[in-house]
This record gives sequence, structure tokens and C-alpha cells, in this order.
Amino acid sequence: DKGFAATVDYAKTGMLSSSAVVEAVARGLKGKTKSKRSKIPFVLDPVLRAGSVGSVGSAGSAGSGGSGGGGVLLEDEALETLVSVLLPICEVVTPNVPEACVLSGLEIKNKEDAKEAALEIHKMGAPAVILKGGHLEQETAAGRATDIIYGEEFGFEEMSLSLLKTGKRRVVHGAGCSFSAALAAELAKGRGLRDAARSAKRFVHSAISVGVRVGSFVVLDQTCGLRRDADRYFVLQNVKEAVRRLKNTPNFKNFIPEVGTNIGMAVAGAESESEVAAVDGRLTPTKRDGIRGGVGAGVGAGGVGEGGVEFGVSGHVARLILAGLKHDEEKRSAINIKYSAEIVEACKDLGMRVFTFERAKEPTAAEGKTMNWAVREASREASREASREASREASREAGEEEFSPEVIYDLGAVGKEPMVRIFGRTAVEVAEKVKRLVEKFYQKF
Repeated sequence: DKGFAATVDYAKTGMLSSSAVVEAVARGLKGKTKSKRSKIPFVLDPVLRAGSVGSVGSAGSAGSGGSGGGGVLLEDEALETLVSVLLPICEVVTPNVPEACVLSGLEIKNKEDAKEAALEIHKMGAPAVILKGGHLEQETAAGRATDIIYGEEFGFEEMSLSLLKTGKRRVVHGAGCSFSAALAAELAKGRGLRDAARSAKRFVHSAISVGVRVGSFVVLDQTCGLRRDADRYFVLQNVKEAVRRLKNTPNFKNFIPEVGTNIGMAVAGAESESEVAAVDGRLTPTKRDGIRGGVGAGVGAGGVGEGGVEFGVSGHVARLILAGLKHDEEKRSAINIKYSAEIVEACKDLGMRVFTFERAKEPTAAEGKTMNWAVREASREASREASREASREASREAGEEEFSPEVIYDLGAVGKEPMVRIFGRTAVEVAEKVKRLVEKFYQKF
């Protein structure tokens, strides 16, 4: 169709079950051009079977075209048609190891075998071959998934990412299709093959890492990048709103310790300090009854500048939050405030679950990782207390929330100021806890 062809920069093919379907697709892509190549450039994903079991991590090494217990998706006769009709007119073909074995007629056990097979497939007419290596045993044993790229212009190249563990009997669906689709999209943008392949590989790797586990299946989350960006924006705005609420809380400045206060929040699934947003420079009281905080932050009647909240600017509160996430992934935010026995008592009066740790008991091996150790110890004590107060069945009904500390404090040590730390699901929730705490403190004391 002329109107259709005029709007397509790149295409991809996936499951083509019969010879008739393969031939129809070839006619549509090639059009009436007399050229040996297709009128519409396309990625050929030679899907033979569906589903792959075990560890994945290659750019589409599992999923469509995988080798596991999936059903046959391409008839034998259709395979011959695909090789003779579609393969010679595509721009790049993306088989995984089992598919490459079928196409090339070679046995593939290692990278050298994979390169030989890729070259053989190239001789069939494909200008470029990306052999997805999630089934290369030597590579997977080393904890990586390595793909082999062959192109007429540059020869062979390898690209590797870490292998993702999905469980011995988990079947991953859609990785191969997602890779070829992402590759086609990147090529449509005008990127070179190698850059496009790397981008597509990272896309699939991320989609698998946050894939949804449904029974024995892992379903890729192709929207993970969009949701991650949206979550980062939400986190930034949430921390900024929390700071505004804190600065507008009367007497909050009296709860700021000598080292200053910081409040932070992590994106969902955070694993590094760069994924935690906090105040750049901490919050500190001013002589004019205000609070200063953050780079470019204003000073005055509680003034905290809008530019003072960023990702990756806090070490201490970020480590605190990351440590907490290991025990309760819902609690993505935390704040540090001044310690006093009265503040701890007020926390308990508000019904907060309060736990402590002794720095003197910190193992030598934990030095430099105090927050990890402290949160772990407090969480263990929280679990023991929950077990003492309720039967196992009641504990299960109460859920994991019962085993997660809400407040952790310590009495300090040489060179270490005593501190109270409050956790919550969001920074705004934490700020509201602090507001109630301040009010309770001044009502009682």
C-alpha cells in the first residue's frame, strides 16, 4: 500500500506461522521495487518457539524464539520460505542460539561457534546478524549474557550485560519480540546498528529486571523507563513538598540536630544513592527563626529554596533509606532529627514503633556500613517483639508491616551525635509524622 509504505521508516517481523503468511509479508515489504532489498527496511526476528526457562539477560535471549517449553510457532515448510524469501531482503536478522542453530545447521556451544553461525547466516543474504547469546553456557556460567553482532561494515562485535535470575522454572515471554521491536525503533531514528543494538539490549534488560511474576511466567514491563521517569518527578516534588511542610511547622527548628537534618525519598526499587532525592546541604536553623537548606536555598522566615532538592546529593540519609528498603520496600523515605529521651517518649505516645541500637555493639566488619547494620538489628528486634506479642497466625495476618521499625534511635558515641530517625512511605508522610511529633512534644513537655 503506497500510503502505508510512505509512513514507515522501519519495520520488524515476528511470528509468521505459514508459508502463505511469510510470502504475503515479503510482498508487502518489498513492494514493486526491482532492488534485491526490501522497499521498507526491516528487522527479521525468526520466531520458531515461544518461551524460555531459567536465567535471562541477553537482548531477547529468552521469550519469543526461546528454547524452553514453548510451543512451535513456525511450520517446517514456512521456515524454508522464510530463509529463501525474507532473509535475503531484510536489513538485520536477530536469532537466538537455538534459532541460529536451525538457520545455520551448526551446533553452537560457545562464542566462536556463535560467530561461525552468524557468518553462515550472513551468507544466506542478511547484511547483518545479531545472535542473541542468552543460551551460551560459558557466558551464562560467568554471570553474563553476551550477544554477537556481525555487520558487513565492521565485522564482529560483542555486547554483554549481567545475567538476570528469574528462577529455574520461570518462563520469560516477549524478550525476543521486545528486542527486535526496540531495535527497529532505534534504527528508524537513524542510529547505527551497533548503537541501536546496545540501546535495545539495555531496554530489554531493564524490562526483564522489573518484569511481573505471574505464576510460572515473567512478563516484561516495557513501560518501566516511562514509569521510572514519572516516579523520579513524583519523588522530587514529594520531597520539596515535605520540606515546605517542615519549614512551616512551628518549633521544628528545635528538632534539628547539630549536624543538620535531611529528609529523602527513594524511587521504587532503588539500589543506589543516586536514586534517592534529598536536600542538598541539609536543613539547618538560622538566627532569624528560619531554616536554611539546599544549594540556592533562600534564608528567612522558614525559607527553603526550590532548587535545594536533587537526586544523589545525600550520603547519610540515602544510605539510611536504602538500608530500610531491604526490610520494607514500601518505606521509601526517612528523616533524621535530634535525640532526646522526651522526643523518644513522644514518639511512643503517638503509637510509633520505636527501636534502638547500640553503636558499641557494632561489629568491626560493619564499619562504614553502620546504617545497614543498625536497621537490620532494629528490624530483627521488631520481628522478635511482634512474635512475643502475637501468635504466629496473628503475626501473619498482621502482615510484614508489623516487623518494620518506624523509628530507630541511638545514644551516639565518640564523635557521633545521638540521633532519631523516622521512616515512612513518602517524604510528605514523614513530614506529617514529624509535625505530629512536634505538636505532641510541646503538649506534653
